[in-house]
Amino acid sequence: MSNKDEKKHNELENVEHALTASEAFIEKYQKQIIYGVGAIVLIVLVALSVRNFYLQPREVSAQNEMYKAQNFFAKDSFKVALEGDGVNFIGFKEIISDYGFTPSANLASAYAGICYYKLGQYDNAIKYLSQFDGEDKYFSATVIGLTGDSYVELGETSKAIGYFEKAAGFENEVISPVYLKKAGLVNESIKEIEKAEKCYTTIKEKYPKSPEAADIDKYLARVQK
Repeated sequence: MSNKDEKKHNELENVEHALTASEAFIEKYQKQIIYGVGAIVLIVLVALSVRNFYLQPREVSAQNEMYKAQNFFAKDSFKVALEGDGVNFIGFKEIISDYGFTPSANLASAYAGICYYKLGQYDNAIKYLSQFDGEDKYFSATVIGLTGDSYVELGETSKAIGYFEKAAGFENEVISPVYLKKAGLVNESIKEIEKAEKCYTTIKEKYPKSPEAADIDKYLARVQK
């Protein structure tokens, strides 16, 4: 037998050995394998059922309620948008509690936080804004920045700066310079001059075309005295 034939023969023997071992394993643990596969199939079926027959219908209902609340929000009727009108729709707060784990309930958290901010209830604004978890970077940065604004109103400047910096960290040409400037101003107010200068310098160097950069030299001159 040539070396080539011998090598091929050995490979076939190895394959046969592996198949025999696999058959023996399957035969020995047949029940456990059947139960395991059955459990996986059951989990998949349950997950599909929950999605198709529970979550999706609830999301449709939540969207209908959101549309009504958003109409009042657009008219600056923030209290009604929050609490509903008691007849035709339930408002953002109840959407959050009644339709938890839906995208609409998540979005309603952001809207509720904005409403509370507009109503001057900053603790509640922070509570609801912090519940929002979004994928859209622009909107997420705005929500985070508004949380910072709420902390400013409460006099908690250190927390406010942290949120402004986080919002600026999304590196959005429109949003980032806005919150860098806010962080700079709050740093100035608590005499953190070097940190304020860093914020203003970042605007000047990284976002030179932004509206905030138009007069940023004035702010830089103020902190570089």
